[in-house]
Amino acid sequence: MLPEIEQYFRLEKLPHMWCPGCGNGIVLHCLVKAIDKLCLDQDRTVMVSGIGCAARASGYLDFDTLHTTHGRALAFATGVKFAKPELNVFVLTGDGDCTAIGGNHFIHAARRNINLTTIVFNNNIYGMTGGQYSPMTPNACRATTSPYGNLERPFNLAELAIAAGATFVGRATTYHTKQLTDLIIEGYKNNGFSLIEVVTHCPTSFGRHNKMGSPADMLKWQRDHGVTAMRYENLSPEERSDKFIVGVLHRCEAPEYTAEYQKLQEKFRGR
Repeated sequence: MLPEIEQYFRLEKLPHMWCPGCGNGIVLHCLVKAIDKLCLDQDRTVMVSGIGCAARASGYLDFDTLHTTHGRALAFATGVKFAKPELNVFVLTGDGDCTAIGGNHFIHAARRNINLTTIVFNNNIYGMTGGQYSPMTPNACRATTSPYGNLERPFNLAELAIAAGATFVGRATTYHTKQLTDLIIEGYKNNGFSLIEVVTHCPTSFGRHNKMGSPADMLKWQRDHGVTAMRYENLSPEERSDKFIVGVLHRCEAPEYTAEYQKLQEKFRGR
């Protein structure tokens, strides 16, 4: 482990429990690199996670952390931000945790524009609980609960966040590590709800069921299918069918909810 990031980990909790070749460690590395570049105070930074493979990330980080109930990471994070708005709050969640049982909390956190930096580890499957398909599993892909192919259409998580009111939305992959670190930094600097969707790989559950090869092969797939918005615009409809855009997808300004709540408190405090 690099000396400059070692301070951010609970070394006694390592090695981690993720499968060999899992992309979650890459996401975690990019997160702590972003925190280091931002020079954030560890005593004023909070990590909140739910349940699942991605949610185990908070336990390895040497910050104040909350490992919460399934789908409720954003609800707990909202409470932390309301109680102590001066804290830096990051939410670490998976595609199942965030978009299935946690979907309602997700859209309302985005709608309220609460100043949270939410990192979704999107490996397209419930990895920890048996390899079931999630709301992010692509159509026709296999899982333990869709052995003949998934009939459902997946969410476009970025578009969902934008429609719900998020003021910063970005997407990267575990192949594009520098871009991922930069997006986390930009998301943190946004004064409002930020979503960073990370297309990561689960070689054990998703990869095996869908014959995607080794973890290295899955990283090469990300390299070949994640494209910039400019490149995407120049592709034909047929070429776009198996590509997705990476980079900053959306940025706008809107009132931040906890700041507006504080203004309301101050308005009526003297009455």
